[in-house]
Amino acid sequence: MTDAAQPRDSLARENEPRIDAEEILEGILDWVEVETPTYHGDAVDKLADKVQAVWSEVGCTVERIPGRDGFGDHVLVRSPDWKEGEPSILVLSHMDTVHPFGTKDETNPIRREGDRVFGPGIYDMKAGAYLPYYAWRHLKRLGRAHGMQVSFLYVSEEEVGSPTSREIIEREALKAKYVLVTEPARDGGKVVAARKGVGRFELTITGRPAHAGARHEDGRSAVRELAHHILEIEGYTDYARGITTNVGLVSAGTGVNVVPRDARAEIDLRVVTAADGEEMTARILDRVARDPDVTVTATGGMNRPPYERTPAIDALLEQARALAARSGLDLQATALTGGGSDGNFTAALGIPTLDGLGADGEGAHTLHEQIYLSSLAPRAGMWVELLAGLK
Repeated sequence: MTDAAQPRDSLARENEPRIDAEEILEGILDWVEVETPTYHGDAVDKLADKVQAVWSEVGCTVERIPGRDGFGDHVLVRSPDWKEGEPSILVLSHMDTVHPFGTKDETNPIRREGDRVFGPGIYDMKAGAYLPYYAWRHLKRLGRAHGMQVSFLYVSEEEVGSPTSREIIEREALKAKYVLVTEPARDGGKVVAARKGVGRFELTITGRPAHAGARHEDGRSAVRELAHHILEIEGYTDYARGITTNVGLVSAGTGVNVVPRDARAEIDLRVVTAADGEEMTARILDRVARDPDVTVTATGGMNRPPYERTPAIDALLEQARALAARSGLDLQATALTGGGSDGNFTAALGIPTLDGLGADGEGAHTLHEQIYLSSLAPRAGMWVELLAGLK
């Protein structure tokens, strides 16, 4: 049968825009080329410029929310038909990475090796941040991007706990029926339906300095005091309950021949439930000095509440699974993960949240961070179905 003799619907299908992995990768790499260490707000703003430009080009409303405290701007995108007060979807992404300047040229250069594409922040999470944009643009090309109630929020400082964007995230989440988070996929493409909560604490110890040789007895060692507290706090780890405590940073002293006056430690806490978070916070903050001549001060608290799996999240997962199946993707959820995300905030508000919807790959926060090219088209197809079909 000649082309001219083919049925009109067949010809239309052949001429429809197709999801193209190479086209997706080109857009992702354009964003990866812009290095965005969290604490360099001006650098993150360069990516915010790109995010703002591409969304404006496809007819969406874009609000640039100025950054503060040295962090970059946030970008809030609304679909053309978005209306205040109507059930909507919030898609949540971040633009910052943990990697310092120069990583893309030196320790993890941008490169392609077969199915693997490397670069700083490509997996966590510039690929994921780009995918819903590509899906929206694909829907627009198909003439299907109408009547949708969707917001896309890109924040600038997620990697350090979202200190300035949390209020924006929570405000927008309360307007939404569902929240979809573009953090990277886990364990071979699985999504995330639960995360541990994260706590951050600081111990400050003040003792009394003395000459370590001539007047050792006059000193009161802050390091000795800190050592007791490190062992006690590390001992709170309880794998059966999913609780971990990690003293990850320690600083102290002025010289090897001086009894140290000052010592400091920073502590990471991970918990499964809000109740465990309250319990462990109280235990970590309840410090009593062993040496009465030494002072111990503990500060901090929960940085991100636990993202607990609920029946509403299970229902969202089942709906997403059915929609993803339309694009040929078998969507499964991984077990509870210890890493936090902005999804912790939205889930804690009771908004059904699905996370890990970004690209598949490996090596988040490492010098071999990478995505799998073969995951891009299926994940983009999943996003097309989610944006068009979630009810």
